Amino acid sequence: MKKTSLIQKLEVSKKEFHEISKLIIQPNVVSNQKEYKKLLKKYTKLEKIVSLYEEYNKKLAFLKEINFILENDSDTEMKELASTEKHKVLENLSSIEKKSYNLLFVSDYTTEDHRDAAIVELRSGTGGDEACIFVEDILRMYTMYFKKSGWKYKIIHAQKGGIKGYKEIILDINGKEGVYGNLKFESGVHRVQRIPKTESQGRLHTSAITVAVLPKVKDTEVRINSSDIKKDTFRSSGSGGQHVNKTESAVRLTHIPSKITVECQEERSQHKNFEKAMSILRSRIYQNEKEKKLKKISIERKSLISTGDRSVKIRTYNYPKNRVTDHRIHKSIYDLEGFMNGNIQDMINILKIFEKK
Repeated sequence: MKKTSLIQKLEVSKKEFHEISKLIIQPNVVSNQKEYKKLLKKYTKLEKIVSLYEEYNKKLAFLKEINFILENDSDTEMKELASTEKHKVLENLSSIEKKSYNLLFVSDYTTEDHRDAAIVELRSGTGGDEACIFVEDILRMYTMYFKKSGWKYKIIHAQKGGIKGYKEIILDINGKEGVYGNLKFESGVHRVQRIPKTESQGRLHTSAITVAVLPKVKDTEVRINSSDIKKDTFRSSGSGGQHVNKTESAVRLTHIPSKITVECQEERSQHKNFEKAMSILRSRIYQNEKEKKLKKISIERKSLISTGDRSVKIRTYNYPKNRVTDHRIHKSIYDLEGFMNGNIQDMINILKIFEKK
C-alpha cells in the first residue's frame, strides 16, 4: 500500500474519531446500551489509530529536521550523528506504518481472536503409519493443553489409521474467551523426526501432519442455502457398537459452490451428525473467505504468523535432540517431553508477541 493512501486513510480515521468522541457523550446514545457499546468499541480502536498517527507525524517532523542538517550543516560530526538518527527514525516510521496498516485493514479479519470456541482438524500427511501415530500424539498434546486451560472438547469425527493412530480427527473446543486467539497459531504443517518403533535399522524417520484451526461460527454469521448442500448418508465405520453400523447414521455434506465436503459419524443419531457436520461446514466456509482476504493483504504484511496457511511448515518435533522448533519465529524449546505433555502456552505467547510487531 502506498504511503499517500495510508495517510489518507489515517486522516479519515482521525476525523471519524473526533466525530465519535462528540457522539459518545450524548445522553440519548449513553442511554442506548447497544448503540453505546458499539460506538465505544469503535472509539477504542480509532483512539489507537489516532495515537499512532500523531506519533507518525512527530517522527516525520523530526525527519525533516534531520534532512535539513544533512543538507546544510558543514559540521562532519553533526552530520554523522544526524545520519545515525535518520536510520532510527526511518525504522520507527516503518514500524508505525505496519502497526497502522494492521489496525486499519488486518484487524477486521482477526476479530474472532476473542471467540470462546474453535474447530481443530488434524490430518496425517507424508510418512504413512508413522504420520497417523503422530496425529494421535499431537491429539494427546492438545487435549492435555485444553485440560490445563480449563477448556472442554468433543470429538466430532475420527478416522482410524491402518495400524495405529488416526488418519483424520476433528475436535470441537469450547472454553473461555480467547480459545481461537490461542489455537490459531497451530494451523500449518507439523513435522516429526524420530526413530519409529517398527524401524529395525534404527534409522531416523521424518513424517508430517497438518493442523487446521477454524473459528467456530454461529449460523447467523454464515448463511448457507439448503439448495447448495448435497447430503449423503452411510453406515458408520467408527466406534459405537452394532447399532451404528446397522443404520445409515453417518452424514456427508457437500457445499456445491465451494466443493467443501464434511463427514460426521461419531453420533448414533443422523440428526446429531448432521448438526455437527453443518457446524464444521460453516466454519470452513467462513475460514475460506477469511483466507482469501488475508492473501490479498499478506503481500504487504509479509507475515506467515496466524495466516492460517496450512501448506506452511510451522514446527518440527525432533525427538533425538529433545527439541521443538517453531520455524516462523526461529524459536527452539529443549523440553520436547514437557511440550508433548501440553506445555505449549509459552510458545503461543511468543507467537502473539511477534504477530503484534
